[in-house]
Amino acid sequence: MNTHKECKYYLAVDVFKGMCKREKNKILADDFSCESFKNIEKCKHCTNYTSDSEFLGKCEQKSLAYPEMTAVTCEKFHWK
Repeated sequence: MNTHKECKYYLAVDVFKGMCKREKNKILADDFSCESFKNIEKCKHCTNYTSDSEFLGKCEQKSLAYPEMTAVTCEKFHWK
């Protein structure tokens, strides 16, 4: 099950809580997502990402990348 912090519509306020950009309500980052959930673009979801360990990998086998790094502006991002 997905959590709010994995959603494209989640806006973090601090480490524990945030707000939904669609519903405009306060939510906790680790609570389960709602029916409006849409995965946010992160390196771990990209075809160019290769994992080297649990918390580190590479983009196109060249640059260091973190699996949780947001890739919404990355021109090389392609969904797996």
